[in-house]
Amino acid sequence: MPRFAANLSMLFTELPFLDRFAAAADAGFQGVEFLFPYDWPAATLAEKLKQHNLTQVLFNLPPGDWQAGERGIACLPDRVEEFREGVFQALEYAQELDCQRINCLAGIRPDPLPYEVGFQTLMENMRFAADLLAAKGITLTVEAINSKVDMPGFFLDTSLTAMAAIDAAGRDNIRLQFDLYHMQIMEGDLCRSLSRLCPHIGHIQFADNPGRHEPGTGEIHFDTVFAHIDSLNYEGWVSAEYRPQQDTETSLGWFRPRIS
Repeated sequence: MPRFAANLSMLFTELPFLDRFAAAADAGFQGVEFLFPYDWPAATLAEKLKQHNLTQVLFNLPPGDWQAGERGIACLPDRVEEFREGVFQALEYAQELDCQRINCLAGIRPDPLPYEVGFQTLMENMRFAADLLAAKGITLTVEAINSKVDMPGFFLDTSLTAMAAIDAAGRDNIRLQFDLYHMQIMEGDLCRSLSRLCPHIGHIQFADNPGRHEPGTGEIHFDTVFAHIDSLNYEGWVSAEYRPQQDTETSLGWFRPRIS
């Protein structure tokens, strides 16, 4: 059975953020992730993890101005210094939280920015981040996000483009973050893609499609996909990153049989 983690930015949102750690542990999760840790002191988050015997499996590098619609800055040539400052900040949190993976959001490409310039900027930023993290034994993941529904204009929107960036960066501690929801929208054929990409995958996330809700609400046959992940001997985490249709507890019908 895959090792399941809960994304606390999307699950248990009925509760204040710091109360979601207890809820995840009570539900049977052993790992958690969230989009960003930076609004809370690292020591506070570390204490929550320790208190509830949870592993911090992943969080994202600082994304720029999230509230203003920015979704990462790694491809933006005029934000390189800010990106690098964010890597140092993320590394401090990762060490405090004993987190072994940090995800890089490539960002949305502005229309005037030539693709080649954005790609070169992204590649150089990935190298900078990977080299810094490697010294601490931390993996940098890079995610493809669908540009059809959730993030129009996102720089890396297929596994092909994400792998091109990873290959160009050429660092051993860079891995693909494979999100089943995003790749179902952009590519489909999830099991075949997982087989092909498994040696390069450092983290998996999931939600059903359409709607980005829990398994069983859409078109993805999760029993098949989870069994296929098991068959590949994938050793990483598989994180629930969906928006419950109702409340989180009701949405966990897919999970309970897998921990009983």
